[in-house]
Amino acid sequence: MADVDLKDATLDELRVALAPEIAVAAMFDGWTDAALVSAAEISGVDPAVARLAYKGGAMDMIDGWVASVDAKMEAEFADGRLDNMPIREKIRTLVWFRLEAISGLEESLRRATAVQAMPQNVARALKQGWSSADKMWRLAGDTATDYNHYTKRATLGTIYGATLAVFVDDESDGKAETAAFLDRRIEDVMKFEKAKAQFLGKDRESFDVARFLGRLRYPQK
Repeated sequence: MADVDLKDATLDELRVALAPEIAVAAMFDGWTDAALVSAAEISGVDPAVARLAYKGGAMDMIDGWVASVDAKMEAEFADGRLDNMPIREKIRTLVWFRLEAISGLEESLRRATAVQAMPQNVARALKQGWSSADKMWRLAGDTATDYNHYTKRATLGTIYGATLAVFVDDESDGKAETAAFLDRRIEDVMKFEKAKAQFLGKDRESFDVARFLGRLRYPQK
């Protein structure tokens, strides 16, 4: 999206391309019309046109921001550099790239999370997380179409969300606390995959996926 001429962009293109600038403004104005107008004016876009790209308000702006990070990630790793990495390193690299992409915008993330947590927005927020997790797994080379397709994405989506929650308040040097948390959660994923291979083949109902996901989201410290 970096090469899109915003003055000639379609509304779909504008929704993604303008969102990073809105995210910057959201640090001060929240995910509001004021942030949209500020971003539009800085980018040379008619605010009236920008509003058409975000008719759904704050959640449309946040959705555009998430989509912009997705697009940046996909462009960064399109060269196949992940192909020869172990699976845990692929996942860690992708998640960490996403965190670095929004570094400095922690206040915008905090405000976005508050918007997503509103009851009317929860379903859409979960869909956003699922979509990003799916893109990460696809870049990691996952082609599963069976039960594993869903459990992998649900697990990664949960871990990514939990890591964002640590990241937003992490004031350690180089986000060291976030890095350590992420490494522990990825280790949990590896254990989960091993456990599935051991248990699900024998008796799928013997392994409680929901309980495991809950432990990832609310881990013991």
